[in-house]
Amino acid sequence: MLSNMPNGDKIYALWDDLAGFDAGDIWASRSYLLKTICALIGAQNADWIGCVRLGSSHSRDPMKGWRPLTRFTLIPCKNTSQAIGEAFAEMENGEPDITTTRNVELAGTFRVLLLSELATPEWFEGPSYQRFYQALDRKDSIWAGIPINEDAEIQIGFHRSFNNPAFSLKDKDFISHALRGIRWFYKHQMLGEGAGVASSPLTATEQTVLQGLLLGLTEKQIAEQNSQSPHTTHDHVKRIFRKYGVTSRSSLMALWLGKGLITHNNP
Repeated sequence: MLSNMPNGDKIYALWDDLAGFDAGDIWASRSYLLKTICALIGAQNADWIGCVRLGSSHSRDPMKGWRPLTRFTLIPCKNTSQAIGEAFAEMENGEPDITTTRNVELAGTFRVLLLSELATPEWFEGPSYQRFYQALDRKDSIWAGIPINEDAEIQIGFHRSFNNPAFSLKDKDFISHALRGIRWFYKHQMLGEGAGVASSPLTATEQTVLQGLLLGLTEKQIAEQNSQSPHTTHDHVKRIFRKYGVTSRSSLMALWLGKGLITHNNP
């Protein structure tokens, strides 16, 4: 059991487990990472947010061109989805709160921060904490920012409920070490969503077709698996290739094998 190992061994075991997932098992491997770390630090939930920097940004934009593009919650619920959607809308409108602007200031660097390091004491008495934390039974959080390239990064948040104590510096240190050494994993995740590494993000259907391609399935098998016609699947494959700027499955797989990471500014 991971829980019986020294911290260093827990981290190495987690990395080994992640390396054992197939290239196409993007969602399963992501869930495994978040679920395992939550169990090891006593967190009740986690969020994964893919962020990109737009090609053009206004000088007065407090987000400096950065926008959240994709999101994944380990244990989703209607209230969580609604709250995150509202937070995304505020960012899109150029009205982020202090926790977001402080994160933006550190974009491009790997960082792991306690919520208390991102916010002021007054913020915990204000509407943002009430709406996006208290209403979701989130007493405290640790947020990690992980650069993928100059125009894309992943932010991961781990959350504790009000029935539990706040996170400690020891928890922060563990998360920092656990997340630091698996850049290949984050690259695979961003590639799988097409966020920040393709001309435009993949749709949910395209992500499913991509998974089949990475698992070595034929287009006919992918069509059967997804209850599509072969013609529809082939159209999805062509769009996937176009978004990644490749012309063949072998070229697509080369991205996952580390032989090239294409980057595009989003329009």
